[in-house]
Amino acid sequence: MTLRVLVTNDDGVGAPGLIALAAGMVAAGHDVVVAAPSRDHSGSSAGIGPLGAGAGIEVVRVELPGIEGTPSFSVDGPPALAVMAARLGAFGPEPHVVVSGVNPGTNTGRSVLHSGTVGAALTAANFGISGLATSIATGEPSELATAVLLATAALAWLVDAPARTVLNLNVPNLSPAEVRGVRNARLAPFGSVRAAMAESRDGMLQIELTETDVELDPDTDTSLVMAGYAAITALVGVRAIEDFDASAALAEVLQLELETR
Repeated sequence: MTLRVLVTNDDGVGAPGLIALAAGMVAAGHDVVVAAPSRDHSGSSAGIGPLGAGAGIEVVRVELPGIEGTPSFSVDGPPALAVMAARLGAFGPEPHVVVSGVNPGTNTGRSVLHSGTVGAALTAANFGISGLATSIATGEPSELATAVLLATAALAWLVDAPARTVLNLNVPNLSPAEVRGVRNARLAPFGSVRAAMAESRDGMLQIELTETDVELDPDTDTSLVMAGYAAITALVGVRAIEDFDASAALAEVLQLELETR
């Protein structure tokens, strides 16, 4: 099935992972449009930046190597903004699905909340369509072809899934023959590194990422990738909890306020 696919990332429109992923989507026969940040927006989550009357967003048409002729745009803003703009028709016909990545470095554990790569896919769901975020473990050389191969397969599955399905795919930096398999994964408490406070001085906070030696459950995304498996996790974005009720307590306070006036 031919899809209108928006390819984006959080590393910038010239990133090798983005170009490889877009080329893979083109090779799979999809109608591809690329819209990605003009600069690195890692850690932007689903942020869209400031919007308002009179505040323009710079968009530049670019040519990307290997996919010349594929409509590609540099957007002065984070990836979620590119997704929102695409759904509003900024880059031609609206996409049927958003594919984000390939991010250099895994996006695993509960810290996916902060990932711009994942945030783009979650924003797609917020606008009524499905999204796929793809990341690969770091290493040289980077086996981007493995990530693209699995992302293409994941997209084929996503076509038949309910609308607004979001998949987070994390791939070990191995050749396809070396990958031990693909597993459904739970989110680990954290990824392969953790944030920690370093020495701070002169009014500056210094936060660094440090390796962790904590043993995680083997069925979590972080553990699976470290063990040589590709890990895939279905994510749910913003939703209301149905059995939550705080209205009575707030209404009581409001009533008391009115009675004392």
